[in-house]
Amino acid sequence: MIVGDNPIKNPEDDAIGRISTAQNFAQHVLALNAKEGVVVGVLGPWGSGKTSFINLARNEFEKEEVPILDFNPWMFSGTAQLVELFFVELAAQLKGHRKVRRDLAEIGESLETYGELFSGKGWLPVVGTSFERLSAAMKVIGKLLQGRKEGVSGQRLKLKNALSALDKPIVVVLDDIDRLETSEIRDVFKLVRLTANFPNIIYIVAFDRERVEEALGEQGVPGRDYLEKILQVAVDLPVVPSHMLHQQITTALDNVLDNIENTGPFDEQVWPDVFMEIIRPLIQNMRDVRRYAAAIHGTVISLKGQIALADLLALEAIRVFLPDVFKLLHSAIDGLTTDSDSARHSDPAHLKAQVNGLVEAAGDHSRVVESMINHLFPAGGGYIGSASYGNSWKKEWLKERRVAHEDILRLYLERFANENLQAVMGAEQAWKHIANRDAFDNYLSSLDPEQLQDVITSLEIFEGEFASEHVVPGTVVLLNLLPLPERERGMFDWPSRTSVTRVVLRLLRSLEDPTKVEKAVCQILPELKSLSSKLELINIVGYRERVGHKLVSERMASEFEKAWSEEVRSASVDTLADEHELVRLFLRVKQVAGPPESPFKIDSSPKLTLALLRAAYDEIRSQAEGSRAVQRSPRLSWDTLTELYGDEATLKERIESLKEARLDGADELLELADEYLGGRRDDPFD
Repeated sequence: MIVGDNPIKNPEDDAIGRISTAQNFAQHVLALNAKEGVVVGVLGPWGSGKTSFINLARNEFEKEEVPILDFNPWMFSGTAQLVELFFVELAAQLKGHRKVRRDLAEIGESLETYGELFSGKGWLPVVGTSFERLSAAMKVIGKLLQGRKEGVSGQRLKLKNALSALDKPIVVVLDDIDRLETSEIRDVFKLVRLTANFPNIIYIVAFDRERVEEALGEQGVPGRDYLEKILQVAVDLPVVPSHMLHQQITTALDNVLDNIENTGPFDEQVWPDVFMEIIRPLIQNMRDVRRYAAAIHGTVISLKGQIALADLLALEAIRVFLPDVFKLLHSAIDGLTTDSDSARHSDPAHLKAQVNGLVEAAGDHSRVVESMINHLFPAGGGYIGSASYGNSWKKEWLKERRVAHEDILRLYLERFANENLQAVMGAEQAWKHIANRDAFDNYLSSLDPEQLQDVITSLEIFEGEFASEHVVPGTVVLLNLLPLPERERGMFDWPSRTSVTRVVLRLLRSLEDPTKVEKAVCQILPELKSLSSKLELINIVGYRERVGHKLVSERMASEFEKAWSEEVRSASVDTLADEHELVRLFLRVKQVAGPPESPFKIDSSPKLTLALLRAAYDEIRSQAEGSRAVQRSPRLSWDTLTELYGDEATLKERIESLKEARLDGADELLELADEYLGGRRDDPFD
């Protein structure tokens, strides 16, 4: 159960050991001589537990059957209303006391009459029929006129006599006085002073001494002197021991988080510093503990474990206790999360101003905010004298769901996962299955085609955890996904297959030993469905300039290429026509062919010619200066096609045969091919 910001009522709820002190307080109050009235102060700063303390003492008063009346000055405003309703409220409580006694009921009547006379107003009913209202009003007016004949002094004496006859005092509790406005605080204490000498009335007034003394200080008379004339007894609440408050915070956190299914990754190395330097200094009393615990519960549930728990708990403390700092966090995202490498391309002075603005907004808690920046936002820490963090750290922050990464911080502040973060979440799920080929394949195949490339790209954040058991199943599934669904690309987006090959490279490289890589490749190649996917794998492990990473011996790399080349040469037209990288395949076969081998010739089938034209199709993308729009124009890799066929005459011959075959989907490609046959040539720098 989440406990709100409410005082405790029962002794069993006392978590800080105040029950004994409260009992002693109640016994002390009852031992006071109340023949001339007594005013007792329960003093403590806001949130220190004054109301809870009085509630614990209340149990002792009830055991002694002492009537306890409560007056809440928050419900009234203005001196006249406060005075009148003070007596009316106490009278009503006395007349409705759960153990109604005749003497208390009579005192209630006297209090009500005295209040009417003192304030100069009658308490007129406003409900019931016109006749009932008129009848009640006449009774009140009659009582008021009779009372005025007797005079205020007479009624006061009558009330004092009735109170003097009581065998036990009446306790009147006035709480939360320090929350009132200054003028209202003065009115309450004037009221107490005017009525404090009623016999057998014990006022218990709870307030923050500093706040009330400030409000009472006027006309050169110190508020403390004024207060001392009113209070006969003052009890200062004991300070909660630091270790006990510390324990209550951790217990509250455990209780709040216990039944939440997914609280997010928790770093035990990060937590102690976050707790002691950020959270603990902001929590001063049990009310703060309850406010904080109630606040984090909803936040942790809503974020569903998507943010590192220590970071989330720290930011929640800032949100609850330093709202002026919290409201600036969103505008300071760049300053907090831009790494030192990226900052060189930004405005460092502007980023620094954002970070320093948070520290300034913290006021007396500037050290807490500095700790928040250092522990939660290392990139921003460089602006307040801490170490600099480069771009290489961002992958780690993202994987660990630290708010140091912009996407994670935005998720916390905006409650919305952008496309990049959604991809990371997808990658986390994929990573759970990567050692199981079928499960890994099923998960990736279930993704929206628009998300697939980003999810695969995000698998790179787990590079440090790649192990031998992930290599074969992960590589087979990823390479068999090629070609990935095409989607709109920007000027600087890399091809979709690059997302796959980058992850495959990192998987293979995790084996470290060339012999282990060779063994893995031998297992993977037979499982790949296309010649294009096999070529991607051979390129990665081999020695080809600009594509090879030399993960196997040169001898094995050569053997892999030759075996693959023979497989291409022997493949059927239908098999080749289904390949998604047909131009690259044929170019490689021509490159691999050595002197002993027969020259590689492309089958004259129109179907294969159409497949080659499709594979040679591309778009030139360009952007005009000052425009964000990307312009696209179609082209063919004409020089490459000419190289494959040996000369343009042979290429023209195959194109003419394709025209005669009238295959579906060939028309636009044939029109484009005619442009090249007519002399079109592309700028080599496009």
